[in-house]
Amino acid sequence: MTDTPYRCGFVAIVGRPNVGKSTLMNHLIGQKISITSKKAQTTRHRVNGIYTEPNAQFVFVDTPGFQTYHKGALNEALNNSVKDSLANVDCVLFVLEAMRLSAADREVIALLPKKTPVILVLNKLDKAKDRLLLSAFIEEARAEFPFTDVEVVSAKHGQRLGELLDKVRPHLPESVPLYPEDMVTDKTQRFLAAEIVREKLFRYLGEELPYEMNVEVESFEVDGSMFRIYVAVLVDKEGQKPIVIGRGGEKLKKISTEARLDMEQLFDCKVFLEVWVKVKSGWADDVRFLRDFGIN
Repeated sequence: MTDTPYRCGFVAIVGRPNVGKSTLMNHLIGQKISITSKKAQTTRHRVNGIYTEPNAQFVFVDTPGFQTYHKGALNEALNNSVKDSLANVDCVLFVLEAMRLSAADREVIALLPKKTPVILVLNKLDKAKDRLLLSAFIEEARAEFPFTDVEVVSAKHGQRLGELLDKVRPHLPESVPLYPEDMVTDKTQRFLAAEIVREKLFRYLGEELPYEMNVEVESFEVDGSMFRIYVAVLVDKEGQKPIVIGRGGEKLKKISTEARLDMEQLFDCKVFLEVWVKVKSGWADDVRFLRDFGIN
């Protein structure tokens, strides 16, 4: 028995696009559930990652990166998702690339709540080797916002994450756990399958990837010890289909194979995966359609 009260609460992870938010959450919970890519705006849904220890449960909320580069209903919905994630959480982790404070970072700082503890998380530890320069940079960041605390981490290599958890834990309210201790996300297997396919699209298409692209699981069937998953990649224009498919179907085949292997590892079973591309014009500016996808 212990006299330490059990704590459980929600922790939002926010920052500009491509600053390492999803990588940070994946390492914090010890399993990959949020997709990562060097291309900005990889995360389009709020993803809850759950980390449970003997005396606390952390429910991390990974958010899209707030940005203004792209216009339209899709980007507005993504930015609204960031704002919504800052409401009703117990603590906020504002992720900033060490030694870099941009105008895009300041846009997110302007959204940070004043009445909720906000911890400044400086990512990319390797860029913060000079202690004097690091100290000056922290003071520059603190001049922008009254952060509750500061921690320097390497999300990619999982460094100093224990220290970060130590700083978050006191801000969680005393509460029983909200989820079973072996649960790492509240998202369904169907959702995770779509995210895995979307990650491969980002990784293998790179700059060719149409911004107005999404993934829809049209069928998810359990056939004994096998999952049969049928996925449609939605693009906005007919001319975007060849970009995704590639010459002789080579790109789509590689994306499908890599996605299937990741699914088999995550779901711990055999997976039959079929992926195809279809055009749904104007989907990225159809707010009702975005709502159906859970983006808006």
